[in-house]
Amino acid sequence: MAEQERMVEAILFATAEPVTLPQLAGRMPHGCDPAAALALVRKRFAGRGVHLVRVGEAWAFRTAPDLGFLMSHEIVETRKLSRAAIETLAIVAYHQPATRAEIEEIRGVSVSRGTLDQLIELDWIRLGRRRMTPGRPVTFIVTQHFLDHFGLESARDLPGLKELRAAGLLDSRPQPGTEVEDADQAGQNDLFEDDA
Repeated sequence: MAEQERMVEAILFATAEPVTLPQLAGRMPHGCDPAAALALVRKRFAGRGVHLVRVGEAWAFRTAPDLGFLMSHEIVETRKLSRAAIETLAIVAYHQPATRAEIEEIRGVSVSRGTLDQLIELDWIRLGRRRMTPGRPVTFIVTQHFLDHFGLESARDLPGLKELRAAGLLDSRPQPGTEVEDADQAGQNDLFEDDA
């Protein structure tokens, strides 16, 4: 098992993108148990400068959260997203799978094809399954790259209303008659007003 642990460690260190269990199994010799080897690697790196973390259905080494400040000089911001792109991304993340019509209904304005193309090009959203409704519209969902960028295991780990308000990102009191107020009363995680 020690040799399998070394193999998993080598594959994960050499790969830029997170690696799934089937991908590990495909690279390792027949008869290996990548799941058991992953558990050993994760245990061995607990408390170290890098951690083995789950990103969706895949695994990757990431800098320990408390040491992130050491990497700040390596962060390069190439371009900022427009407000329309940020709103669209947030709607897809919180309401996925979301159709273009649903995004437009929540935002209250039409979505530019360029906005969706930009988010697809950044590999933050991708096309999902077609809805089984008239016209069979395509849906949009967030990608593994999006989850990895924000340090999330799944979209269920996105912050809710209470966390966003505590961080000062939302008004502490919603406007009367808005969907946000209604969602608060129902105990749901809806972030957007119809007239946003």
